[in-house]
This record gives sequence, C-alpha cells and structure tokens, in this order.
Amino acid sequence: MPPTETERRLCEAGARGDWEGQIAAVAGEDLYLVVPQQGQDPLPVYEDPAGGGTCIPVTTRGMLPPWHPQQLFDRVSVEELAQDWPNDKWKLAVNPGTPCAAYLPATAAHRGAWTRIRAQYGVRPGGLLTTHLGGPLHGPLAQGLACGAPIAVHHSVPWNELGTAFLDYAADAQLLHEQWSVNDPASWRQRLDQLLDAGFVPAGTEEALRARDGVGEDGAGAVPELVEKYEERFRTDGLLPAGGRVKSLVALDYAHAVGLVRWGLGARYCAPPEAEQAVLRTGELARAAYGSWQEFSAGYALGRVLAFDNGWFGTAYQEAVHTHRVLGQDPASPWANLPFA
Repeated sequence: MPPTETERRLCEAGARGDWEGQIAAVAGEDLYLVVPQQGQDPLPVYEDPAGGGTCIPVTTRGMLPPWHPQQLFDRVSVEELAQDWPNDKWKLAVNPGTPCAAYLPATAAHRGAWTRIRAQYGVRPGGLLTTHLGGPLHGPLAQGLACGAPIAVHHSVPWNELGTAFLDYAADAQLLHEQWSVNDPASWRQRLDQLLDAGFVPAGTEEALRARDGVGEDGAGAVPELVEKYEERFRTDGLLPAGGRVKSLVALDYAHAVGLVRWGLGARYCAPPEAEQAVLRTGELARAAYGSWQEFSAGYALGRVLAFDNGWFGTAYQEAVHTHRVLGQDPASPWANLPFA
C-alpha cells in the first residue's frame, strides 16, 4: 500500500508508462537527498541495473527510511534538480528499489519538462492534512501525535510521523535554534519540560480560565475581555458550540511539545525511544486537561490567536479557524478517527 498520496500517484503513473505523470506526481512535493558525510561525494551517484545506467537517487516523503543517527536528508525540488543537474546521460531515480520507483531521463529537454510541470503545480501550500499510512494510526502513540496535528497541518506534513525528518535535517535544527533557542540535546530537553509544564501560556489568563471552569484556585483574576471577544467570535465561526467557552490554553503548549519532539528527532537531539515517551506523556496531559478534541482545538486556537493576532482577526485568526475546520471536519482527520480519551 502506498504510504501517502504522492506514492500512490507515482505508482499509478508508472503502471501507465507515463513519465510526465511521474514528474507531475512529485512536481509540487519535496524530494529528499541524502546529506553526504565527511569524505563522501556531494551527490550519491550510483549505477542502477533497473534504471539502466548512472542515477542520482531521491526519496519521496512517504518513503524516507526509519530514523538513524547518521543518515540525514535535505529537501530538494524537481526545479532545483533541473537547474543543477550535472550530466545529461544520468537519470533521476525516485524511490529506487521500491514498488513505487521511477527512473526518469534527465536530458536538457526532459529537465525543461520538469521545470514546466513544476511551474504548473507550484509549491506545496501550507494548511494541508496528510497521513502516513505506515505511521501510528491507533492507540496512545497516535493519540499523542494527534495533539501535534495543528503544527503538522500548518507545515503540510503527515501528522503521524515520528522519525527521520519533520522538514529536513537543516531546517529542523534552524527552526529549533531561531524559535526555541535550542541548540543541543540539553536545551531541547529543557524546552520540552517547559512545554509539558505549560510554561509558555500566559499564567494569569490560564488561571482565570480554570477558575471560571471551577477547577482553579480562589482569587484568580477575571477572564480578560479579549478572551471573551475571541470566544464570541469562536461561537460564530464554529470553533465553540453555542454557549461554549474555552477551558484552558495548555493545548497550545502540548501541540508545540509534539512539534518539539519531531523537530528534535529531525535535528538528532533525541532518539525515538525518548521521543515516543514524550509524545505519550503529552497525550496523557492533554486528556487530563480536556474532555474532547473540540475542547482541545478551541484551547489551541485561543492560545494561538492571543499570541499572534492580538484582537485583529487577521491572518493568524484565519489560520486558526482553517486548522480547526480541517481537523474537525475532514473525514481523514485523526480527530475524527481517534477517541480523545
């Protein structure tokens, strides 16, 4: 079974003998090149009997191999490959040695077609829900990964991967450095602990929400007017039911905790056993704070807009609404197929 839609389209085009269809299957997608280790050639050129000559291998997202500490990948597009291709006689081997392999000629004319088809399909947009059929689909690990689904949708990567890359090795490390000041395993662990302790949500607002819900301590302040303004709009836009209110903001930190785990795996700041335990713990904490995916989603959305929208109801608000609707309404969503509790 093809793990994602990309591999399905690639297999179908190959069965038709349609090389342009094979390029179209990957034209808007990221392809992955192995990062050369010290002393290795910059391109992993090899001789492939199935491809009939010299090939440069790339991998689609769904066919990335399992996590390995020394096997790293960088993203590349067919357009970039076309621009920098070193030899007209070589072929592009997509997923070589697999049922969805494609061996594509790379003459100047063929590379011109790659660029044309890439321009037709464009760059893969954000805000897409995707699933890896080889990843966890049921059980506590899948439930924990589903808590990070809003982050996955934002980046249009599969929600249920826990392995080789989130974006790619360099991008995952850069994101951790720029957004979280994480540069090594120790700082990664520190940030993860802070997120699992809900250390980044505004404490005063969180206390007021919990007190309003009857679970907080006495003496908490009033719920801020901006929160009530967002809740009113949430009810209009379907993020909350009629009369519904947000219970807590901690979903924002828990979603980012799953993201941090996946970025940490990509940057090699943690290994799969530690990552799995962190994701399982995130799921446990989410179930202790909320009673349903809808409550979790509303908490995430409110945390997001309080941090990035500040009452404008602008792009950040529209993105939060889009994410809620995708995960709440798409039949393929983990929130539609996994129990919360």
